[in-house]
Amino acid sequence: MILALETSCDDTCAAVVTADGDVRASIVSSQGVHDRFGGVVPEIASRHHLELVNAVVDDALATAGAELDDISLVAVTQGPGLVGALLVGVATAKGIAAARRLPLAPVDHLQGHVAANFLEPGAMEPPFLCLIASGGHTLLVRVTDHRGYEVIGRTLDDAAGEAFDKGARLLGLGYPGGPAIDRLAREGDPQAFDFPTGRGVAGLDFSFAGLKTALLYKVRDLGDDAPRADLAASYQRAIVRALVDRVRETGAERVAVVGGVAANSELRAALADAALAPLALCSDNAAMIASAARYVEAVPYPRYLALDAYAAAI
Repeated sequence: MILALETSCDDTCAAVVTADGDVRASIVSSQGVHDRFGGVVPEIASRHHLELVNAVVDDALATAGAELDDISLVAVTQGPGLVGALLVGVATAKGIAAARRLPLAPVDHLQGHVAANFLEPGAMEPPFLCLIASGGHTLLVRVTDHRGYEVIGRTLDDAAGEAFDKGARLLGLGYPGGPAIDRLAREGDPQAFDFPTGRGVAGLDFSFAGLKTALLYKVRDLGDDAPRADLAASYQRAIVRALVDRVRETGAERVAVVGGVAANSELRAALADAALAPLALCSDNAAMIASAARYVEAVPYPRYLALDAYAAAI
């Protein structure tokens, strides 16, 4: 069995997954302290990971009915993400693996999102098109095998999840912004305002900066009389249209959608014919990291003791 850790942002995650992709346990501990700041504070996230990571690992093992002696491979997110947060996971994984002379599989966070599609039940086999939409990344990739992907479109500025967070802040909503806008949008008219969808961007790339600015100006113009539900519904519709239009332009018949934004109800309805990640696997989790680890070349002891985290995508 594989024990995996994921600490790239503000969720402390551990999972136990079999070599066949069967999820025995997936524990996600959300810190729940960043909403007062309107976003994740890296130093606070790192400190909370230190406090939580051992308990989360213990919880995952107990839920799986396993012990450390049952683990044959340790996996961990190496990057991208908040480097201080990542280092907590990397150091913990190295310690667990080294204590038992186990191999360690360093996993790229984005490859982890793609590999969520390879978990049972209903594992999806390549080739397929995958939309990765989260708080930090928005990519359109062509998946031809289990080990990697080809990027065919990416955001030129904000990620879709970041656009949701910034839009929620402009509307006076809480953090994280995606769920807050999704809830409020159900009470509004998505046709009330015509927001830009980045159609002027060439190729299959995305752009959400103009949309965010358009919402800012509209909120300023309307002032206290701003119909927040209509604004939320129209803003959400613009983000979803931007994502769906790019997917449709590829003409791909087999499409998967992963990442935190994949939990958005309007996006799931618009791409109902796609393979949509289960809600539990949309946001950051360690099960997807374990899934990717099955196809990563593991590093034997003691070579991984020098392993370092990386903050930006490579």
